[in-house]
Amino acid sequence: MSGSPINIPTPTHCTADFCLIPIGTSSPSVADEIADVQRLVQTCGLKYVMHSAGTTLEGSWDRVHQVIGQAHTILHQKGIVRIQTTVRIGTRTDKVQSFEDKVTKVREILGKD
Repeated sequence: MSGSPINIPTPTHCTADFCLIPIGTSSPSVADEIADVQRLVQTCGLKYVMHSAGTTLEGSWDRVHQVIGQAHTILHQKGIVRIQTTVRIGTRTDKVQSFEDKVTKVREILGKD
């Protein structure tokens, strides 16, 4: 590694799967909080898909991470004191591949069975 770590660029594009878990709510259901997060995601300008265990975002590294941080802020502003989020991030440099492309490829393989 050459140079200062502060000068190392981040990848230009990524796919991030995140699962945000509000902690200490008055109910075991967090559907209202997740709906708040989805309202943000719907307006953020990124490609996304919600699934039963989280949301997948696709776009620039900086914007994807910004939206995840904004999701935290929205819930903190609603009184959620603690939030735990798991994030899985994928990048690649050999080709451009969307999360939809990945799913389509597996469905094609399954269709040959």
